[in-house]
Amino acid sequence: MRKPNLPYLEFKNVKGRYYIYFRLDRGGRVTRHRLPNDPDSEEFSKAYWEIRAGRRKTVHKTTWNNLVAEFYKTPGYISKAKGTRENYRRHCEAIREKNGDKNVVNFRRKDALAAQRAMQDTWSKANERIAVLSILCKLAVDLEWIERNPVIDIRKLTGGEYEPWPEDKLLAFEQYCELHKLTQARTIYELAIGTGQRIGDCIKMQWSDFDGEYISVVQDKTGSKLDIYCPTRLQKYLSNLPRNGRYIMAKNLTQSIGKRAAQKAVEGVREALGLMYGANRLVPHGWRYTAAVQLADAGCSDADIQAVTGHKTMEMVRKYRAGRDQRTASKRAQQRRDS
Repeated sequence: MRKPNLPYLEFKNVKGRYYIYFRLDRGGRVTRHRLPNDPDSEEFSKAYWEIRAGRRKTVHKTTWNNLVAEFYKTPGYISKAKGTRENYRRHCEAIREKNGDKNVVNFRRKDALAAQRAMQDTWSKANERIAVLSILCKLAVDLEWIERNPVIDIRKLTGGEYEPWPEDKLLAFEQYCELHKLTQARTIYELAIGTGQRIGDCIKMQWSDFDGEYISVVQDKTGSKLDIYCPTRLQKYLSNLPRNGRYIMAKNLTQSIGKRAAQKAVEGVREALGLMYGANRLVPHGWRYTAAVQLADAGCSDADIQAVTGHKTMEMVRKYRAGRDQRTASKRAQQRRDS
């Protein structure tokens, strides 16, 4: 091999084969860039002078693009329920869009905290982003790209509990939808409160799942199959709702609207009513709490509430009931005091 008379070149002989590198030593910090093997080629000359001029980008195998691609192959992603996978993917693709070609090795704890601060107005999404970053960094440790997970033990943001909606806000939502003929937002609302299910499960309900009294649902998060008796109000609402396709929340004849489309429909009403931000903020997941609280107020047992909401454990059901039990006990105690 002809060795060109150029500075910064390093030649290595590995088992009789030569490799050429552009080698820089900055105060003991050595970096090497692999060059084409033929010093007489145009590719060699172009690569050499690009590096020499500082115009050539270093290509790393340990990029966020590659890490996310590896994550999509893991059981920790593949084995999750569809809704969980979709949520993971939303965050992963957002990370790729911003940092795709960056080197994971250079990611620091301060970078994770900066990402959290940037999303702090939507605290629950900020917590989800940190959780996904931690999962990805743990995978990077397993792949031996980095030595430790810089995201571990970052404290979650808090923004209050998901609250059941007060009666006046429920009525305001209904009236606004009625006034502006917002059928999508109103239907999501009726399904969520009537069945106690999450929005993601409501949009997947088909007309064939509804027999006039019961509606069948397979919860995306838990995988549980439920047959939920619909209260009279929901039965009446669905019986008067036009059937525009296979799904109750129809996008066309064969598809349902997407979860994001459903959320946007609801966001428009929440924004108009001043319920999107600040102290008055209420979220659609609160409708699930609303359903449970209404059941508790009606005297339903924990087991009865669980049969509707489909919670795997009684812990959340008891949480729904706790405030209502305290309120009722307070009234009973004070009335005895008055007697």
